[in-house]
Formats: sequence, structure tokens, C-alpha cells
Amino acid sequence: MCLKWKELMISIAISLGVGTLAGFLTRNSVAIYSELEKPPLSPPQWLFPVVWTLLYILMGISAYLVYQSDADTKEKKDALRVYGIQLLLNFVWSLVFFNMQAYLLAFIILILLWFAIYIMIERFSAIYMTAGKLQIPYLLWVMFAGYLNLAIICLN
Repeated sequence: MCLKWKELMISIAISLGVGTLAGFLTRNSVAIYSELEKPPLSPPQWLFPVVWTLLYILMGISAYLVYQSDADTKEKKDALRVYGIQLLLNFVWSLVFFNMQAYLLAFIILILLWFAIYIMIERFSAIYMTAGKLQIPYLLWVMFAGYLNLAIICLN
């Protein structure tokens, strides 16, 4: 596969754009998170944007690898549709958790997001193994986010 820098940068920009928009729309509500009772293993707040930036970059790289692959067009469309669904769930979770402070609903969305990521990994891996493997940290981070989200429900 020949690396196409423009397409790669566009793919990364799409995923980073979703994260940036979510961050922009929740910027006034994120301060509330610091006031919540949090569980053990809660990372410092500065770590969240660092981790999410890395995860969005990996999402963009994976989507690019799938898009540029020689796989069947229908297979690629299906995989990229799941990618879009998980991006949407990711975006909605931020608004529900931070802006609405509807922690139970956010947890339910997070469960749906986890399944969407899992399906995305399966579909991406079937097309281009590396694309699927690049999403494993994302799946693990969302599992950890589920622990934090559920604990916040219980503690607050």
C-alpha cells in the first residue's frame, strides 16, 4: 500500500475534529468533573486530553488503512459505517456525561460505544489486521472509562 499523505491527514483530521468539537462543546461543564467524588485509580485530569488525542489519531490512521485497502467496497463501507457510528456515540457520550450530567444514560451510551468499538475492531481486522489492532487501546480505555463512569454514578 502506497502512503497517501493527504488522505491520511484528512482521516486523522476527521477523528480529531470530532474530539475537538466535543471538547469545545463540553469545555464549560468539564470543571464539574473535578468536583465529583471519584473512585480509586482516577487519573489526573490533564491525562484525559492527552490519551484522547492519541486515541483519535489512532482512529484516523485505522480508518485510513481500511479506506485505502484493496478490500471489497461493500466490506469497506460497512466497516467505515461502524467507525462513523462509534465516533457519533463517542461524541454523544461527552455531551450527555459533561453537559447533561446524566451519568446513568452516559454509562448506557458507553456500553453501546464499547460494543461498537468491538465490532469496528472485528471489521477493520478482517480488512487490514493492523487497522484493527490499532483500536485495542481505544477499547481498553473505554472499558476504563466505564469503570470511572459507573463509579461516579455510585459515589455521587
